[in-house]
Amino acid sequence: MGQTDSQFKAFIRFVLDALREVKQEKDPEKRDAKLEKILDNLQKTLED
Repeated sequence: MGQTDSQFKAFIRFVLDALREVKQEKDPEKRDAKLEKILDNLQKTLED
């Protein structure tokens, strides 16, 4: 089942928000952990 334009835009907003949060993180270890979480979530989304 496909998604609507609104659903896709909401997904993109989620990804942008998560990436902006990572960009603001000063601690390299925390930044890497947050980025890894985003990557894991995106991978899981592809596998669903």
